[in-house]
Amino acid sequence: MKSVFLVLILVSQFAIGQRLSKSDKAVIENLKNEISYLASDELQGRRTGTPGEKMAYEYLSAHFEKTGLLPKGDSNSFIQSFEINEGKQILPSSHLTIDEESFESGKDFFPFIFSGQGAVTANASSAFKEKGMPWFWDIKEALEENKNDPHYDLLNAIRDKAIQFSGMGASACIVFNSSNIDDNLRFDGKSDMPQIKIPVVYLSKNVSQKYLSDRSASLNIDCKIAIGDKKRTGHNVIGYIDNGAAHTIILGAHYDHLGSGEDHNSLWTGKPAIHNGADDNASGIAAILELAKFLKGSKFKNNNYLFICFSGEELGLYGSKYFTSHPTISLETVNYMINCDMVGRLNDSTHALTVGGYGTSPVWSKILPEKTKTLSVKFDSSGIGPSDHTSFYLKDIPVLFFFTGIHSDYHKPTDDVDKINFNGELSVIQYIQSVLKETNKAGKLAFLKTREPQMGTSPHFTVTLGIMPDYSYTGPGVRADAIIDGRIAQKAGMMPGDVVVKLGNYTITDIYSYMDALSKYKKGDTATVAVLRGNKTETLSVIF
Repeated sequence: MKSVFLVLILVSQFAIGQRLSKSDKAVIENLKNEISYLASDELQGRRTGTPGEKMAYEYLSAHFEKTGLLPKGDSNSFIQSFEINEGKQILPSSHLTIDEESFESGKDFFPFIFSGQGAVTANASSAFKEKGMPWFWDIKEALEENKNDPHYDLLNAIRDKAIQFSGMGASACIVFNSSNIDDNLRFDGKSDMPQIKIPVVYLSKNVSQKYLSDRSASLNIDCKIAIGDKKRTGHNVIGYIDNGAAHTIILGAHYDHLGSGEDHNSLWTGKPAIHNGADDNASGIAAILELAKFLKGSKFKNNNYLFICFSGEELGLYGSKYFTSHPTISLETVNYMINCDMVGRLNDSTHALTVGGYGTSPVWSKILPEKTKTLSVKFDSSGIGPSDHTSFYLKDIPVLFFFTGIHSDYHKPTDDVDKINFNGELSVIQYIQSVLKETNKAGKLAFLKTREPQMGTSPHFTVTLGIMPDYSYTGPGVRADAIIDGRIAQKAGMMPGDVVVKLGNYTITDIYSYMDALSKYKKGDTATVAVLRGNKTETLSVIF
């Protein structure tokens, strides 16, 4: 009987804690509508520079206008356009004809990223290497000789061979593979390999079998290679509340997502599918829309408010970097910046909210509570993290980054609206409202530098363990928030919560030393991984 009575008390307390006012219910209904639209298949994953992104920014612009915000984008609009350089692409003028048969670029042939540009017309045989003629190289022998060498770099070998041919008088290098070994070669537009003097072209298996099986045959070759910059346009959405104040608070979130994974930043291993990004980051955008409505009708008039919906975040913080380099208000007047990224999956058991940027102003430690009736708050002092607030911190602006945690649907097509915790997101919004209230009369906040990684060139790595790092983890090492199915970490026996403290001979202190350590390994290498699991250190073996 006592246990039944205790259960009734707990249920009653839970019900009391969940009571919502009429205005709270209205906010939740708005969140449902906003996230449902932004995370619908109709928007095709909101990939930057696509029609889906356009539908999203038109929707957001209409919301800002309806709320009564002033446009602060380009040409008195809500939109700020910016260009994203994605590397290189094969231009349409590139062509290849052999004996009057034309072939399709990207399918039947492709130039390597390091290829020289220009036209070559010749009557040549693959069996002879004459000066001023295209020279051919069958990579069969190189593949067979090095098939058991995990350190063999085929792409560099082809580039070295082409440079050798060029020095001996070749006008072009035509590469083909007559072996049954898969070479995995492709045009990599994001590679930074330096260009050489002559065109270097790869022929598909079908083309090479048709024309190069008779090595003595003479071929009429007409080839032109043209490689140019690959760019697309992203769009920030910017609205403003002008209270005539000396300082402005910026509230932002990114609205772009992964499309169907075309940019190779998905963690999905199945067939291509739309990544709707309900939590990442329709949830953050919906929070910004609701905060705009709240502030428009509030009595908090001692700051102006700038609302920014960023694009290009998933590609590398492009939208926020562009804004901080091309601000539409003076950055000198900015008080602080709030960033909402993935605030829709509050755990009903832990109620854990992570707030980054805690150390970027001495004010935060005085006004930010660690607990509320609905939240248990974990603070991370750093102003640098994997989201748009970083761009503002690097301009010496105090920041706060709100985040309800990583989950197994992160960067997968399963990040859908039916998994959003709307009551939890309401709690996050109310927490932010309390921050806005506390800073309404605080004046301009002082800025503090926090612990920072070295901001040099990021290490280039070609292998990974297959973990989702916990970016809010502040201890030594890298904590695995989740283990990706089928990847190296899972096969080695790693578990969620494991903290990587050593990779081979490299000590791991943070995410940056982790990436640097990964850059030392290539596919096929073996290594040991030391992880802290509770109070014990486990040593695991991995093969990259």
